[in-house]
Amino acid sequence: MSAVIIHPSAIVDEGAQIGEGSRVWHFVHVCGGARIGQNVSLGQNVFVGNKVIIGDNCKIQNNVSVYDNVTLEEGVFCGPSMVFTNVYNPRSLIERKNEYRDTLIKRGVTLGANCTIVCGVTIGEFAFIGAGAVVNHDIKPYALMVGVPAKQIGWMSQFGEQIPLPVTGVGNYTCPHTGQTYHLSNDQLRQVK
Repeated sequence: MSAVIIHPSAIVDEGAQIGEGSRVWHFVHVCGGARIGQNVSLGQNVFVGNKVIIGDNCKIQNNVSVYDNVTLEEGVFCGPSMVFTNVYNPRSLIERKNEYRDTLIKRGVTLGANCTIVCGVTIGEFAFIGAGAVVNHDIKPYALMVGVPAKQIGWMSQFGEQIPLPVTGVGNYTCPHTGQTYHLSNDQLRQVK
């Protein structure tokens, strides 16, 4: 692994943990309580709050704020200008820091450019949230979600391509790129080998 690269314009507060091989680019601010894994890329103008955990190999593109109570597991992709929240019903005149809701983004998820993740949800492994979608409920693993509010229109492989199976029903699919096999039943998709 290589050393952490921190651009001179970035601010990394004392106490922040950043893993080997990570890159912190222009005008980033990482708060002192943040825990960031190895080989993470924080693009220009990213903010990372105190109560944030970012797993290994995550890529957070330009203009993303990862607020308190957000956890990103390994290999999450956050597209440019996508949005996290941590208070469900904010008001400027009412203090609600004790009402933050936890948001969990599981391993391998893609969050498309300009999508919004309303706090308090869990997004399952390798789900794919389309650009501009608004997620306000938990998402199944491998689900392909689009729209406002987000609705499921299909399934995505770990490789990042749409799986030609219906949203509901039964079926199998083998990825031509990886050889991984997926099984659909009971409205759930899972990788079986």
